[in-house]
Amino acid sequence: MGASEWTVLGVALLATAGVIWFFFGRRKSSRAETLNGVQEVKVLVKGGYSPDIIEVRAGVPVRFLFDRRETGDCSSRVVFPDFKINQSLPAYATTAVEFTPTETGDFGFACGMNMLRGRVRVVAAEDAPASGSRVGGAVAVLDPPDSGGAHDAPGSGMAAPDEGRGVEAAPIADLVPDDGDAEERERDAEIKDLRGRVVLGAVLTLPVLVAVMAQDLFGATWVPPILMNPLLQLALIAPVFLYTGWPIHKTGWLALSHRTADMNSLITLGTIAAFGYSLVATFLPWLLPADAQEVYYEAVGVILTLILLGRLLETKAKAGTGEAIRALIGLQPRTARVIRDGDELEVAVEEVVLGDLVVVRPGEKLPVDGEVVEGSSAVDESMVTGEPIPVTKTAGDVVIGATINQTGTFRYTATRVGSETMLAQIIKLVREAQGSKAPIQRLVDKVSSYFVPAVILIAIWAFAVWAIVGPPPALVFGLVAAVSVLIIACPCALGLATPLSITVGTGKGATNGILIRSAEALEIAHKLDTIVLDKTGTITKGEPALTDVHPAAGFSETELLRLVGAVERSSEHPLAQAIVLGALGRGIELPETSAFDSLTGQGVRGFVEGHEVLVGNARLLANVGVTPDSAIADRLAGDGKTPMFAVVDGKLAGVIAVADTLKEGSAAAVAALRARKIDVVMMTGDNRATAAAIAREVGISRVLAEVLPEHKADEVKRLQSEGRTVGMVGDGINDAPALAQADVGSAIGTGTDVAIEASDITLISGALSGVVTAVDLSRATMRNIRQNLVFAFMYNALGIPIAAGVFYPALGWMLSPILAAAAMALSSLSVVGNANRLRAFKPAAVNPNPIVPTTDPVVTVGSTEEPEGTIMSNSTKVVDPICGMTIDPATAAASAEYNGQIYHFCSDHCASTFESDPTRYAGSSK
Repeated sequence: MGASEWTVLGVALLATAGVIWFFFGRRKSSRAETLNGVQEVKVLVKGGYSPDIIEVRAGVPVRFLFDRRETGDCSSRVVFPDFKINQSLPAYATTAVEFTPTETGDFGFACGMNMLRGRVRVVAAEDAPASGSRVGGAVAVLDPPDSGGAHDAPGSGMAAPDEGRGVEAAPIADLVPDDGDAEERERDAEIKDLRGRVVLGAVLTLPVLVAVMAQDLFGATWVPPILMNPLLQLALIAPVFLYTGWPIHKTGWLALSHRTADMNSLITLGTIAAFGYSLVATFLPWLLPADAQEVYYEAVGVILTLILLGRLLETKAKAGTGEAIRALIGLQPRTARVIRDGDELEVAVEEVVLGDLVVVRPGEKLPVDGEVVEGSSAVDESMVTGEPIPVTKTAGDVVIGATINQTGTFRYTATRVGSETMLAQIIKLVREAQGSKAPIQRLVDKVSSYFVPAVILIAIWAFAVWAIVGPPPALVFGLVAAVSVLIIACPCALGLATPLSITVGTGKGATNGILIRSAEALEIAHKLDTIVLDKTGTITKGEPALTDVHPAAGFSETELLRLVGAVERSSEHPLAQAIVLGALGRGIELPETSAFDSLTGQGVRGFVEGHEVLVGNARLLANVGVTPDSAIADRLAGDGKTPMFAVVDGKLAGVIAVADTLKEGSAAAVAALRARKIDVVMMTGDNRATAAAIAREVGISRVLAEVLPEHKADEVKRLQSEGRTVGMVGDGINDAPALAQADVGSAIGTGTDVAIEASDITLISGALSGVVTAVDLSRATMRNIRQNLVFAFMYNALGIPIAAGVFYPALGWMLSPILAAAAMALSSLSVVGNANRLRAFKPAAVNPNPIVPTTDPVVTVGSTEEPEGTIMSNSTKVVDPICGMTIDPATAAASAEYNGQIYHFCSDHCASTFESDPTRYAGSSK
């Protein structure tokens, strides 16, 4: 090798060392300053985060003041996935984000598209504990661009409520917190700006491109010589380089100033190299070999114009990925009609307060959540629950804000306003999910952190190798290879592959009545091979209903229900109410009852139209000397139902059964899960016979029966020990530990707050079909992510070697920087477009009449080991001392201790009756 080759090699080695130090050398962290007990740090957002490594103390509140000094889609949000914060950052405004880190370690934060990154380094503090939850809360405060940067205290932006009134509402956009309109205006402004720059770039670049291509590729003689003049080409392309390429150069250099790099940095380095080389060839050609004095102005112009055109199309396409959130925000009406001091007033929805009487007319949206007090109507809740059938609402029913009133006029009391409404909570949870990271994203982040430095090193050595051993003109080959490598590499495709799909997937879930709390849950759900369903409230309705009527000879079904319903109407017992509702539902008018009496532990008695009517258990019949129809009663009990005998004027009139009935669609959902190769297991505290009967009805082949509430999590753990990926679906407080133990816990939206809080997924409508939709959505999202990642990795794995000229010696392949620019723009656009395909996702139709297997389920009795402190937890059945119903202590609605004896009750009503006079009822359950 000659001196020039050794010089090139030496420079390449020095450049390699510099790149490694630049990207991987030790960095200083900035420490937050403590003011009034709060650690505060100001972070400049401009092409990156300054500072990007912030040290804070554990256990002390932290306030980040994000001062965003730029526009553009990438930095418009900041996400702290470990702290469940996803906050919008309006352009040229300061936004405060507050939380309390209580675990030590490094926790990342990034922009919404995962391209700009920073790190929070939490260190132990002597005066603050460092254990427990990572986050205590988040508050956002926005300073408008014209405020001069003034900063209000968190929460001070909320107007004070009127004296003597409840809490005021606030716009959904503020509550989330998120300013959808501001983001849309910013995006529109960016699109307009990009469009102008692309048009200018195309107009100035096209003449140069046509002239160069026509002459160099086709030998055209008609090309005016002036268009081939380097000075004219410089005059035309310089504005393209400076103006059209400014957004790229600005962001690229700002990223480099933070000792990081992105796609813009690579393009900036590549176009500067090509433009600088062309300037040398134009003004100092004697510095270059005679065969290496060609200019590349047309390449610079085309590269920047194509990249910006791709960004313009990408920005438009990205707008679609957040459509679900914008649609949810747009659901809230702007005004509400309320009654105050007897007058009907139309006020802004922000002015509705707790306790306001709201009036809703046909076709109007409900402004806030509440409870109906007057009138009735059908309400379309599909936009919140995903259920298409309108729900009838009458006095006492709960209504949800943003749903649509259909036919009638009604009034309701506002019970949840502002950030407490279901709509605001849904948007908040979706934002958190979209800001969280799926496990696969963490792998991508790790790869991406090495990707850009690797590309720069490949470009350096591509130039060096070509310059040292390449054929003449070696410098030209080296320049083309280096620029092509820098241009074609696309870290954006890698960075966008996962977050865009997660954003669309969680948004589609929300619009279909499925709240997915984290990207991790969305990812794991596609791996589920076993789903455990709690029985009561999940598979069944969780409330008794009349199921069977067997009249004795001489009585019709209608007459039997008419007499029994009349007596039971005077009882407050849940089983009695089920009979009454069943009779009324059949259109039967119930006569008046006289001399009503509740017979403790046996049933009820009363006189209806001169007939003595008794309704109760076998003990009641034994006391009055009537022989029960044991065959029918035993069969009903074997089916998991509660049989009751009716006696009229001393004669057996029939048998009536009440049971917890199946939810509509439960059998169809189970069949759909089985069709997806998922094992379905039912878990319940009920006895084996009842559990088997329900399982047989819905087609479940494996049952865990008589499982104590405190052992449900152990049963889930036992299934996991078999190598299964387990999902759990439940609705009660006692399901919360099992929901937390499961790989993915799904709570029924109509269940308890405790269960919902412990879950990963919430099924808003309460329908079991939501589990099927959640699994399908997870599979579709993960399939989409895999497609994006395969494309991104394959694109870079093939494109970079071709651009570097690896295949030139054998195949003669040498990629033009112009083609590299077109390929790079297409790569990001393809990933965005593929993610947008998820917007077409629709829940699969579930067969409403599935074929239910006729084989008996395998029933396993759950663990009977009692944890310390359990007073009574065995499967021995006892009798409710008030109503005489036989119940399992493990599933009793309530229990009470009296004189050292534990009594169990089927309902809170029976428990309160016992507690009112325990001496009277004690001993009846023995």
